[in-house]
Amino acid sequence: MPPKPHAITTTGLSLTELDAILRERKPIALAKDAQAAVKRSHAWLQQKLKDSDTPIYGVNTGFGALHDRSIAKRDLAQLQKNLVMSHACGSGEPVPAEIVRAMLVLKVQNMAFGHSAVALSTVQRLIDMHNADVLPVVYERGSLGASGDLAPLAHLALPLLGLGEVVMQGKRMPSAQALKKLGWAPLELGPKEGLALLNGTQFMNAYASLLTLKGIRLAHIADAIAAVSLDAFDGRMEPFHPSVHAVRPHPGQAQVAGHMRELLHGQRHRCRGEEACAGSLLVPLHPAGAWGKS
Repeated sequence: MPPKPHAITTTGLSLTELDAILRERKPIALAKDAQAAVKRSHAWLQQKLKDSDTPIYGVNTGFGALHDRSIAKRDLAQLQKNLVMSHACGSGEPVPAEIVRAMLVLKVQNMAFGHSAVALSTVQRLIDMHNADVLPVVYERGSLGASGDLAPLAHLALPLLGLGEVVMQGKRMPSAQALKKLGWAPLELGPKEGLALLNGTQFMNAYASLLTLKGIRLAHIADAIAAVSLDAFDGRMEPFHPSVHAVRPHPGQAQVAGHMRELLHGQRHRCRGEEACAGSLLVPLHPAGAWGKS
């Protein structure tokens, strides 16, 4: 029986949830609220373009220095395709598969908020790529980091158009070849969709999220080593009492002390009296549980 997909909603994704999706290779799907939000923003832009020729930057105008150039309606799709192709100029080695998987999940979450005006079919293709483990080849170098991870996200978006390369079933191949094997037709981007795919920080956020998760695990391993060492050397528990750490403005220190009490639970004979080791645990068992939304 296939695992139940993790529902991507409009309320955001925690580090714990991202960790579970990546570690357990869970499929993802848009929740009903996210589907409605995506459809609503897409319909709004379509109606806006139908009712008015008012310039909207990056939608019916050029980009950057060409912001004052109007683009005809018949050329809006080509404008978005050109934007993606022109920014796919990364270099260096391909980034690890786990980073690309995280980028796909984070980009879907970004669009699930319903502020990007993209078509539901575009978001669904990103979901399908994640669930089928069809990973775009994204390169290490090229991110601007200021207005977004433009080059890495351009490489992430190329396969939607049947361009660029992907890794599928462990083999690197042209995206067009992979789409043909899967029976997927290349997408034609609508107004603003290329801009929405490129503008974002999912490349740096993927690295930051995974490094944070690894850091949390290392911190917990360090606590476990310290606890084993304290036990082996017949150390005392009083230094980890909650009241000792309540007088210091260092929440992390208090969390570590709480984790030490948790790991050494039952070692009360090392304390001077029952109350010396008392106190509620300050750190949840799951290493990512204390972190908020990403």
